[in-house]
Amino acid sequence: MSIRLGYQIPNFTYPGPVENTFDTVAAQAREAEAAGFDTVLVMDHFYQLPGIGTPDQAMLEAYTTLGALSQVTSTIQLSTLVTGNTYRNPALLAKTVTTLDVVSHGRAILGIGAGWFEREHDDYGFEFGTFGQRFERLEEALTIITPMLKGEPGTLDGKWYTARGAMNNPRVRDTVPIMLGGSGEQKTFRLAARFADHMNIICDVEELPRKVAVLRERCEEIGRDPATLSTSYLVMGMVGETGQEVKELGETIPEDRRDRAFLGTAEQVAEQLQEKVLGAGIDGITINLIRNGHRPGVVTRVGEALKPLVTA
Repeated sequence: MSIRLGYQIPNFTYPGPVENTFDTVAAQAREAEAAGFDTVLVMDHFYQLPGIGTPDQAMLEAYTTLGALSQVTSTIQLSTLVTGNTYRNPALLAKTVTTLDVVSHGRAILGIGAGWFEREHDDYGFEFGTFGQRFERLEEALTIITPMLKGEPGTLDGKWYTARGAMNNPRVRDTVPIMLGGSGEQKTFRLAARFADHMNIICDVEELPRKVAVLRERCEEIGRDPATLSTSYLVMGMVGETGQEVKELGETIPEDRRDRAFLGTAEQVAEQLQEKVLGAGIDGITINLIRNGHRPGVVTRVGEALKPLVTA
């Protein structure tokens, strides 16, 4: 499993009636598949995030959406970026993502992280806990989930979770790949080295060289070849067709996202990503097009510009 060119869909507020919302999502997924993207990803949130919109704006439940997308696509991988571990029992999550793998004929990836959006927890009644507790829970969850994805019983009598030989059938592959998402050098990177097939690093672009170096160190500390843990980077794409559109998009970039946003035409953004992301040692790019990805043709143009960067 590798994510070399991913397309993330984090925005579900589109022109037209709500009845057409999923149709617009599906059109983007099909366009991404045709344009050479290898993965489509959605956020696992219940509210829209700060910096993208307001909490009352549209947000689809992740695994229902991915299951539906599996039926309107045929080759592209499907994942969250990333599942909030605190929102689901880990054995149930293993069953959910494995079912997605079955209905998609072997295209699911389990993207997972510790969880961070406190308001969602409070409003929906999920325990948020401390930073340290959320990572304790993530480690226990991965201890249960990892064998279950391989068809082995999930067993743990832990502080946070219990599983007593939880079985997970049917399956269509020997295992479902695991992707961790985050930036924590002490906790997330160590868990990635132990459990993950892929690491999506989320940080300001200037931090990437150091993050890549530390992730390699975490692999080496446990005797893992760093080359076996592929990496990607999430990009906020502000891609316009004209100079005027680029200018207008630039004015909408949230202040706290400016170090993760890439602004320009598709070709200009590709040049920036080649230098600042792939040049930092990252293997793949996941891009979202929050403002205009729903507009037919935009995903295609971005895919055509970015695909040569990650094609061996």
